[in-house]
Amino acid sequence: MYPQHYRFTKEHEWVYVEGDVAVIGITDYAQRELGDVVYVELPEVGQELTAGKVLGSVESVKAVSDVYSPVSGEVVEVNTALHQAPEKINQDPHGEAWLVKVRLRDPAELDRLMTASEYEAYIAQASQASGSSSE
Repeated sequence: MYPQHYRFTKEHEWVYVEGDVAVIGITDYAQRELGDVVYVELPEVGQELTAGKVLGSVESVKAVSDVYSPVSGEVVEVNTALHQAPEKINQDPHGEAWLVKVRLRDPAELDRLMTASEYEAYIAQASQASGSSSE
C-alpha cells in the first residue's frame, strides 16, 4: 500500500528524493487517524529544517498534530495548494498532498528511516497494541 521508494518515520511522515531534493508529506495512516483535515501550517521557503524537529502542523476536526521533518535542509518549495484545499491530504496523502520540498543537507539521514515494508509492519504492530482496527 505504501510506495516502495518512500522512506517513513515513526511519527508518520514520508519522504522521497528527487536528485538532491527531499519531498515530504504525511502518510495515509496519519491522515486516517486525524480525520478530515481543515488547515495546514507550513514553513516558509528558505527556512532551515532539522531532522526530528517540527516543520509545521496539520489541523483536523479532531486535533492539531505537529509534523516533524524526516531530514535536515533548506525548504525550497511549499505546497501552497494545501492552504486553499487542505482536504487534499485526506484524498491523496502520498501524491498531490506533499507538504514541502527540502534541499537535503545530509542524504545519510535517509538511512535512519523505515522502508515501506518496515513502516507497514510498524503500523500493524501499533494498531494491534492499541487494540484498534482500520476496518
